[in-house]
Amino acid sequence: MHFKALFTPGHTVGHMIYLLDGRGVGTPSSLFSGDLVFLSGCGRMFEGSATTMLSSLDTVTSLSDDTLLWPGHEYAEDNLLFAAEVEPRNAARENKYQWVLQQRGQKLCTSPSTIGEERQYNPFLRSHSTELHLALGLQQFQDEDWTQFRARVLEELRKRKDLYNRR
Repeated sequence: MHFKALFTPGHTVGHMIYLLDGRGVGTPSSLFSGDLVFLSGCGRMFEGSATTMLSSLDTVTSLSDDTLLWPGHEYAEDNLLFAAEVEPRNAARENKYQWVLQQRGQKLCTSPSTIGEERQYNPFLRSHSTELHLALGLQQFQDEDWTQFRARVLEELRKRKDLYNRR
């Protein structure tokens, strides 16, 4: 088995994720994402900035679509409900939510997901999405570069998720 350790600060300054290369055994690779990425969510930015967290999340989105996502916590149902708040018309999110309800109803796990699936409905991996920008009421400032804008989108999402968790 071949693992690759990836430095992904943002949640904490020393956060690491681990990528298991599946090619040697004829399976997709597996990402053990700890507290960086969850099914339809991401960890809080305890010790990092939004720009740092964005860079770490971009590391995840650079992986192949079939990479299996094994998060550190089971927050799928709550995360998908939050995602519905910011992207209510996202059909991929709604389909995943219905699947999660079915799994949880049978007391089954919702992991793994895949990076390809997460790109479709995880708002924290969709800071580039025009639909999400509109839903959040954000637009890029004239003198703001694309990375700064995406970090601002991520920061706004995380603030809203933190408030959502306090309801």
